[in-house]
Amino acid sequence: MILQAQNLVKHYGEHVALRGLELAVDAGEVFCLLGANGAGKTTTIQLFLGFIEPTSGSAKIKGLEVREHAQETKRYLAYIPENVMLYPNLTGVENLEYFTTLAGVDADVATLRGILSQSGLPDDAADRYVGTYSKGMRQKVGIAMAVARKAELLLLDEPTSGLDPKASNEFAQLVTRLRDEGVAVLMATHDLFRSREIATRIGIMKQGQLVAQVDAGDVTHNDLERIYLEHMHD
Repeated sequence: MILQAQNLVKHYGEHVALRGLELAVDAGEVFCLLGANGAGKTTTIQLFLGFIEPTSGSAKIKGLEVREHAQETKRYLAYIPENVMLYPNLTGVENLEYFTTLAGVDADVATLRGILSQSGLPDDAADRYVGTYSKGMRQKVGIAMAVARKAELLLLDEPTSGLDPKASNEFAQLVTRLRDEGVAVLMATHDLFRSREIATRIGIMKQGQLVAQVDAGDVTHNDLERIYLEHMHD
């Protein structure tokens, strides 16, 4: 199992952000977490990144407890937040070179250009300053970082938020390709349509708990919307 949450609990003072979360994502799976703001989606991702520590329970990546093996577990994953943070005064290929070197990956510029191209970035954009990029282009550099590092786990937090339909569709295709190559993906999103399209499994979160899980192939978009709304209205 690539990613596993076991009875994961997170308190912020009096506020309970996660209540005994149980979750497992294996290689070649995309698990989408759906839920309203404050449901616990981002908290879940931050626990696996080691940004915060659980109150109790365990967050494991490849069998390693994240809080005890923070550096080692980070080597297996790539993180794409809602806004990918890149250096605006460097080009796309320079950003990729910088971040892959930082991660201990030795790749020549020609290889990095090839990875950017595979990740859907137009060839002429690789040498442009990232400050001129659209959000969708920055997301593609984020995907390229994951590919260059051979990440086994991709953590995505609202990655399609604010993307136009074309960019959102391109991003979905890239994630699907990584899934087919055996990458495990955990994605927090509000986007029912994309989650139904990308996911192998979908979990609906409410008040820090998974209140429903479905196999994406077993439900239509209308089914998913109905299940989601039923739980939101409880």
